Amino acid sequence: MAISFSAKAQENIKILRFEDVITIAKTQSPDGLVAKNKYLGSYWKYRSYKASYMPMLTFDGTLPNINRSISKITLSDGSEIFKEQRSADYSLQMSLSKIIGITGGQLFLNSGIQRLDLYDNSTMTSTSYLSTPVSVGYRQPIFNYNPYRWERKIEPILYDEAKQSYIEDREQLSIKAANLFFDLLDAQIRANIARINQANNDTLYKIAQGRYNLGKIAENELLQLELSLLNSNLQVEQTRNDVEVTHFKLKSFLGMRGDEKIELVIPKHMPDYKVDATKAIAEARSNSSEVLSYQRKLLEAQSSVNKAKMENRFNANLYAMYGLTQSAIEFANAYKNPQDQQQLSLGIQIPILDWGLARAKIKMAQSNEELVNTQVAQQKIDFDQQILIKVMQFNMQHTQLTIAAKADTIGEKRFEVTKARYMIGKVDITELNIAMTEKDRATQDYIAALRSFWNTYYEIRKLTLFDFVENKQLGVDFDSLK
Repeated sequence: MAISFSAKAQENIKILRFEDVITIAKTQSPDGLVAKNKYLGSYWKYRSYKASYMPMLTFDGTLPNINRSISKITLSDGSEIFKEQRSADYSLQMSLSKIIGITGGQLFLNSGIQRLDLYDNSTMTSTSYLSTPVSVGYRQPIFNYNPYRWERKIEPILYDEAKQSYIEDREQLSIKAANLFFDLLDAQIRANIARINQANNDTLYKIAQGRYNLGKIAENELLQLELSLLNSNLQVEQTRNDVEVTHFKLKSFLGMRGDEKIELVIPKHMPDYKVDATKAIAEARSNSSEVLSYQRKLLEAQSSVNKAKMENRFNANLYAMYGLTQSAIEFANAYKNPQDQQQLSLGIQIPILDWGLARAKIKMAQSNEELVNTQVAQQKIDFDQQILIKVMQFNMQHTQLTIAAKADTIGEKRFEVTKARYMIGKVDITELNIAMTEKDRATQDYIAALRSFWNTYYEIRKLTLFDFVENKQLGVDFDSLK
């Protein structure tokens, strides 16, 4: 490929290869940081889910709770009067609790102490203590919807989905970086072509002026060359503006600051291999976050059906507690000879008349489950078809790229030959303009073929999360992100 950029007098120029742009995009671009923080949000959500199943130790204290009020009291003779009462109570409690995910219940262990002070005006009249050295209990919903059971199925899939999505986001960064790279590369090449064409048209116009003065060409041909020179001057200005715009977009995406200018190197090396469609589909089904999302959606739909069924029928809640307790006027005696205490309660809820509300909710959930099943089945087919199309496109890209490179070389040579023949009067201006136009189009077609090749390359990597060059799955050191 015969393309070269003219030397510039600017000193602050940064030369970037295609691989450099991809690396910078993944490591320091703002979009890369967004993808990282998106993953970290999912990571901490998963950590929160895991932590919720660990034993929780809490401390509760009231220091103090002061009460001054007028209330009704009953005297020894049975009569009632209103009297001002003043009191202050203090309490300390340590609690250890754990969720039992399989059943949806909660096991707890408590220990605490309470103190009550009674006052008459400003004088303390009595103090008493109530201790609970230890109490153990269990709360259990019976026949109720158990969210923990479904969390244990869905949350790990959500986290795996987040990890695979992060790898896919990195490949999407490569796709975006590739597009911006070739936007700037195309603009720089068009600007370079415009400068070369300007120089060629200026030379041809000066030669034509001499030939016109000698009567060897018609005025119409001279005017046409002058118009071509004016158009090439305009093209130089337009392409210079395009370079500035695309240059700013690429620098902004890469998170590059400063006044340095970027100049790109045309990528020469392209992986030369064919992708096996069967292997690509197998890897995508094994690695893609989209496939994980299918599993998650089905489980979420099943969970909604289970919730609708369990929450709109006979429900019961069991509470059982056994512990030791003692009261005393002195703190030292509050823990002596504690008495046992037990509590057992079973609460029930039976819907009698709901005007079909429960049945409607169940039918809605079942209908949604059927819809999700149908959508997921179609999405699986579309997903496989998308991979087949991308593989077919990629396997054609290398041949198309080779042809485009050859056409570019031929277009360059043809223009040079046509230009030389025009200067000796063997061809007319029309044929020269056609050769110049086809040369420029061939160059731009080659850059477009390069863009298409690398886009398809990274799209297949994103869909399959597999590196077909290294023959291994794409991965990330997630521990280094935390």
